[in-house]
Amino acid sequence: MPDDHVTTESQLRETYKQPAGNSVKKELDHLDEHCRAFLALSPFCVLATSDPEGRVDASPRGDHPGFAEAPDEYTVLLPDRPGNNRLDSLGNIVEHPEVGLLFMVPGFNETLRVNGTAEVLREPALCERFAVNGKPARSVLRVHAREVFFHCAKAFLRSRLWEADAQQDRKSFPTFGTILADQTKDGEPAELDAYIEQRKKTHMW
Repeated sequence: MPDDHVTTESQLRETYKQPAGNSVKKELDHLDEHCRAFLALSPFCVLATSDPEGRVDASPRGDHPGFAEAPDEYTVLLPDRPGNNRLDSLGNIVEHPEVGLLFMVPGFNETLRVNGTAEVLREPALCERFAVNGKPARSVLRVHAREVFFHCAKAFLRSRLWEADAQQDRKSFPTFGTILADQTKDGEPAELDAYIEQRKKTHMW
């Protein structure tokens, strides 16, 4: 029986063709006017990082549309808001600055991918520039873009992510408080749910 465990790129190419045409041509080394316009509409992205040992983490980032800014063609500024203080992403970046960003716009099936290197900034004036409701950003991630391209719509079309009839009933799944109580063995579900709801009101920014 043939070994189906793929360990080399040449084995991959036995199954997948070489990229060609616009799949290759669309990759830019900068943010053109279309990329910057997409950023201005986007309220959400996924930030991928890794530590020096290659252990990878992906973290959601979200705020008002245009929360990530492109002050020039090679830079993305991404504010950081209050969270769980684990510092999974930021801790990785200070040790290993390579990052990948995937930006989304509700209702759009295309996404924008930005790969490059990042640094964590905490200048008061810059954090204040990204203030919301009078609360400055905790820090600001400056991403130096190296590879930029739009990703086609197939994943969103297959998943029907934005389709109303594809939405799941949230009541069919345990509350976050219930999940935390089960996983941590610390606290009661109702108390944790109440605490989570209160934090949403007071610690969003």
